[in-house]
Amino acid sequence: MLEEEAGVKNPQKEWGSYVLYRDGLDERLDAHLGRKHTWKETEKGAGVVGISFSTDCYMDGRAGDITRGVVEALAKHERYARVLTRNPILALQDHPTFEAAGEYVTIGSSIPSLNADEVAAIELSAPSPEHRLRGLDEFNELGVNTFVSMSPTYPTMDRGDLRELLGRVAECDPSVVFHEPINPRAGNFQMCIQAARDAGEPELANHLETLTDVEQWVDYAVAHLSAVQEIGDEMGLPIHLWPDKELVKLTDGRVSEWLSEWRERQSPESFGGRETPDTPMPELPSQ
Repeated sequence: MLEEEAGVKNPQKEWGSYVLYRDGLDERLDAHLGRKHTWKETEKGAGVVGISFSTDCYMDGRAGDITRGVVEALAKHERYARVLTRNPILALQDHPTFEAAGEYVTIGSSIPSLNADEVAAIELSAPSPEHRLRGLDEFNELGVNTFVSMSPTYPTMDRGDLRELLGRVAECDPSVVFHEPINPRAGNFQMCIQAARDAGEPELANHLETLTDVEQWVDYAVAHLSAVQEIGDEMGLPIHLWPDKELVKLTDGRVSEWLSEWRERQSPESFGGRETPDTPMPELPSQ
C-alpha cells in the first residue's frame, strides 16, 4: 500500500521522508460523532483521543489543516484530544482553534534531550528541542493546556543533564511531564545506532549500542527513571513515569514493585475529567 501510494519500499528506513494525508478526516469524524450516542471510556484512558502518537500531525501545513479540523470536530462534540507534535511552532498557526477548544484539548511535544546535535542525529529533519520548547511556551502564554513527553532520554545523559532538561521543561508550566528511557527492543533501534554514526555522533552511537546488553539497559533505565522522579519531585513538577513492562520483569524486589506501581498509576493531570491520584508518587527504592 505504501509503495503504491507514496513509492515507499521500506517504511522504517524511509520514515520522515513521506506523508500520507487523510484529507476529509475531520468531516468524516464530525459525521460519525454526530451519529454516535455512546462513548467508550476506560479506567486509564477516560475516552481521551490521542492525536499523532505514531506519526506527526504537524509535519507540514496540509497535515496541520487536517489536525485543526479534527480538534474542532472533537471539541464540538465535547470529546477530549491530546495532541503530540515535534513542531508546536507550526501548530501555533491554529492557536484560535486550540483556544476555542478550551478544556477539550492539550498539546505537547516530545523532548528527549537539550543536546540539539544528538537529537538531530536520531530525529532527522525534526525541529530542535529549543524550537519545541518555545512553541509550548507560547501555547502556555495563550492559556492552552500543555504537556511534555521526555521520551526517550538518551544514555549519554547524566543526572546533571536530566536536571537541566527538567528545569527548562518547568518553564513551560506543563500539566504533566511524561518520561521513559529508550527501549532497545524497538524495531528501529539498530537504525537509531546507525543514524547516530552517520550523523557524526559516535559517542551517542556507542552508548546506544551498550544497551543491547540487557543488564546495561536495566541499569540505565532504572537510573533515569529514579532520577527523573526525584529531581522532578524536588522541582514540584507533575511527573508521570512510563516504565516498560519488560523492565518490570527484568527487575526484582522493591525496584520491580516500584515500577509496577507506576504502570498502574493514573497520570497526575486532571485533563479529560479524570480523577487524579490522591496519594504521593510511588516511593523510590533505596539506591
